[in-house]
Amino acid sequence: MGGVYAVVLTYNRSELLEQCLNAIAKQTVPIDTVLVIDNGSTDGTTEMLREEYPWVEVCQAAENSGAAGGFNLAMRVAVAAGADFAWVMDDDVIPEVDALERLQESFEFVEEASDAPPFVVSTARAPNGEFTNVPDIDQSRNSLKYPNWPLYLEKGLIPVRRATFVSILLPRSTFLSYGYPLSSMFIWGEDSEFTMRVTKKAPGFMCGASRVVHLRALAGRLDIRSETKASRLKWHRYFVRNGLYTRKRHASKAVAMKYAGTKLREALHLFVEGRFVKSSLIVQGVFQGLFFNPNESRFIEAIDDSGISFMTDSLHSRLTAKTFEKALSQKQHDQDRSDTVVRLRAGND
Repeated sequence: MGGVYAVVLTYNRSELLEQCLNAIAKQTVPIDTVLVIDNGSTDGTTEMLREEYPWVEVCQAAENSGAAGGFNLAMRVAVAAGADFAWVMDDDVIPEVDALERLQESFEFVEEASDAPPFVVSTARAPNGEFTNVPDIDQSRNSLKYPNWPLYLEKGLIPVRRATFVSILLPRSTFLSYGYPLSSMFIWGEDSEFTMRVTKKAPGFMCGASRVVHLRALAGRLDIRSETKASRLKWHRYFVRNGLYTRKRHASKAVAMKYAGTKLREALHLFVEGRFVKSSLIVQGVFQGLFFNPNESRFIEAIDDSGISFMTDSLHSRLTAKTFEKALSQKQHDQDRSDTVVRLRAGND
């Protein structure tokens, strides 16, 4: 089954997930499949879904692999099941009723005007109405050497490079061309790396008419100085490491070294203030980032059952059917190639 898949990643936030799913159910355009990836929840999320949302396809990971691993699995499952588009979000994203319709309209407009964009993303606001998760505007210039970002401004579209997975619509072609998020990043930064990777040749677009509310645990940008939750504190090491890697990979060595220097100065200030744990985490992140070089394949398509503790029967059968079709296609390809080799050899004889 192709079409549009709404793909939601969740972990131990069943109440938020219900709000998200209820908003998805009210969309003004049809959604072919709603897929929830339960990233190893221990609060009964999967059981709640089976009882109260029987129309939702569920895939539960055996353990929490962080947002990076969760989104990697989510997107691979959607594509493997046959999705033509994946509308991806966290469980704390509440889309307005026409959010998906506006994203689809924007994608179709850009596709007709130039070429299919790698993604279109919604405009996100915090509950108080302020903007959040704002993407980085594409700085490409036109033939007159002026910034080209107002090109589709009359349509409420702005070209962007770095974005987040807060209501982002991705065509199947993006995954086939650029792969999936890097699981080894674990958390904080996998969305930036992925969106910067897929916009190497052409920008994605932020759609002003597609609106969502992001009910973040802590409002504002990630900042170790203001972090108050002990359970999140250690994740800032990943944030620094992943940020440094992304700049090395998708910006330049100079940009990466400037970022490292800024972070080390921040660590020094924290040390002087006596905030030794936070200072140490930043230093660890910088030095890990200097050598962090994920060697995992960005194009892993196989779904490893050993990492999945539960999957709805209909989703499992869909994946099995697609795998079988792919195997048959590969077998036919190999046979055609073999027949061609035989004909060539016969011709040479």
